[in-house]
Amino acid sequence: MYTRFTASQSVEIVVPEQPVPIQHYLRQPQRLVKALVDPSRIEQLDCESFRLKIRPLSFMTLNIQPTADLKVWTEPNGTVNLRSVACEILGLDYINQRFELNLQGHLSPYQHQNITLLKGKADLEVKVELPFPLNMTPQPIVETTGNGLLKSVLVTIKQRLLHQLLTDYRSWVNDNQNQLPVTSYQLPVSEA
Repeated sequence: MYTRFTASQSVEIVVPEQPVPIQHYLRQPQRLVKALVDPSRIEQLDCESFRLKIRPLSFMTLNIQPTADLKVWTEPNGTVNLRSVACEILGLDYINQRFELNLQGHLSPYQHQNITLLKGKADLEVKVELPFPLNMTPQPIVETTGNGLLKSVLVTIKQRLLHQLLTDYRSWVNDNQNQLPVTSYQLPVSEA
C-alpha cells in the first residue's frame, strides 16, 4: 500500500530596484537553480534540465539519498517554472522501485505600487510503499513524520532562496550591466 506525503511553501520577496530588470536575470535558469540549491549538489543536464542530489534524509528507521531531475523554464513575462521529471533513491532498491516524487513550483515578478515583487509557490508530493516493519506503524504517525520531512526540505529551499536570490541577482547585474540592453517591461499588477 502506497503512503502519500505532501507539503507546500509560498514565498514573497521585495526586489530592490536595479539598473537591469529582474526579468533578465530570471531568464538564466542555471543561475536561479544555483541560487536555490548548493551548486555542489547540482549537475546541469541540458539548458533546462538539472539533476539535484538532495542531502541524505532520515525517515523513521530509513536513511535515504534522493536525486531528482528537474526541468526549469521561463515564460515571456519572467515567470520561472520548475517541475520534477524523474527521481531515484540511491542505495535502497526496494524503496527506489516504489517511490514517486512530484515537485512543481513557480516564481513570478509583479509590480505593486512601483515596487517589484517576486511571488512563488512550491508543491512537493511523495508516494512510497513502505517496507516492513514501517508499514506496520500507525498511518497518522507515518504521515505526520513524512509531511514534516517534506516541509523541512521546502523550508530549507525557501530560506536559501530568500538569502541567495537577491545577492546573486545583484552580482549578476554588476557583472553584466554594460552588456545587456535595458528593456521596459509591463509586469502584471498584484491584486493584493
